[in-house]
Amino acid sequence: MNWIETYFKGDRIIWIVVILLSLMSLMAVYSSTGTLAYKYQEGNTEYYLFKHGIIVFLGFGIMYFTHLVKYTFYAKVSRIAIFLAIPLLFLTLLTGTNLNEASRWLTLPVINLSFQTSDLAKIALLLYVARSLSKKQDNIKDFKSAFLPVILPVCIICGLILPANFSTAAVLFTTCLVLMFFGRINFKYILSLVGIGIAGLGLFLLVASFSGYEGRIGTWKKRIENFSNGNDQGNYQTQQAKIAIASGGVFGKGPGQSTQRNFLPHPYSDFIFAIIIEEYGFVGGLVIVVLYLLLFYRAVVIVRKSPFAFATLLAIGCAFSL
Repeated sequence: MNWIETYFKGDRIIWIVVILLSLMSLMAVYSSTGTLAYKYQEGNTEYYLFKHGIIVFLGFGIMYFTHLVKYTFYAKVSRIAIFLAIPLLFLTLLTGTNLNEASRWLTLPVINLSFQTSDLAKIALLLYVARSLSKKQDNIKDFKSAFLPVILPVCIICGLILPANFSTAAVLFTTCLVLMFFGRINFKYILSLVGIGIAGLGLFLLVASFSGYEGRIGTWKKRIENFSNGNDQGNYQTQQAKIAIASGGVFGKGPGQSTQRNFLPHPYSDFIFAIIIEEYGFVGGLVIVVLYLLLFYRAVVIVRKSPFAFATLLAIGCAFSL
């Protein structure tokens, strides 16, 4: 066990939770993509399992090497990350891979691997906001010197993410508001930023309607109408997800026994939780939720133990966004 303590530092419970969630993800992705792989990969049902396994392996590698770096280093690279994220978001909007009427991905040449630039922008913005707030603690209530330098990148990045991914932009914007609250920004400035966000969304919808830009707006409107009317009969995805959840029962059908993976759109991503409940039941779904709650709890413990403002705010931002 000594070698584990030597090479793997940090919170042990977080390491265990991440390992368990990763192993469960391999099982869930393998099960939910069997039919898809057989249809599109010439019968190679392990194709998506290996692809996801490579992503998990790379994720662990990044996690391992980043945990070796002292956290103050990330404050130093936050500006570089912001300057890198903004042009990448522009590039994604203009030339990104279009899936489901949204340009969210950039495809890397040669290796043909796509990634969402909003994920990089999210991390970059959290780093920048945490750094800015920690450096401005002496005059944190001042509008010009403390508030303005924080809100400009927030508005730019959330505005660039908004056209293709409203949910990510909304969650990121809310996370930044939470950081500002804990960073002791004047509360009336935070309320004004909420107003700016609502006005910005209204302006975007107005411009889009006059310019003829549709994008994801039609999807947003349909979801709001279905929700407000209490009607999901026209929502094929919701119906199939409910069937998966209902048929799972308490203990589920068993690993690899899902039938709804043949009917649910994106059973390996957007609706993976419905497949998990179908195969592992209420108990399996509860285990996943408990693991995420445990991860959040350990993040709260880290926040309470953090010695400096940047560490505290960075931990809050990462935990809240998850």
